[in-house]
Amino acid sequence: MAERVTGKPAPEPALPTELLTIEEAAERIKMSVRYLRRAVAERRIAFHRLGRSIRFDPADLASFVQASRVEPMTAETVWRGLRSVA
Repeated sequence: MAERVTGKPAPEPALPTELLTIEEAAERIKMSVRYLRRAVAERRIAFHRLGRSIRFDPADLASFVQASRVEPMTAETVWRGLRSVA
């Protein structure tokens, strides 16, 4: 355990309370295992590698889904986009 200059032990990093397998994670976000494996290979999603196993923190899955959100277009944004083309 690393000690700080003050002589007190450094706090232990917080570990996730629950880690999901790739199958459980895919089921949780309602996507295929293949999609999730591709996201891992392309480093588009955070994961934990424990030996040869891959595990996911549910908070990381929620962040991944939120980051993938696409806002709807409004009539104003459509017309603004068309003006820049003309």
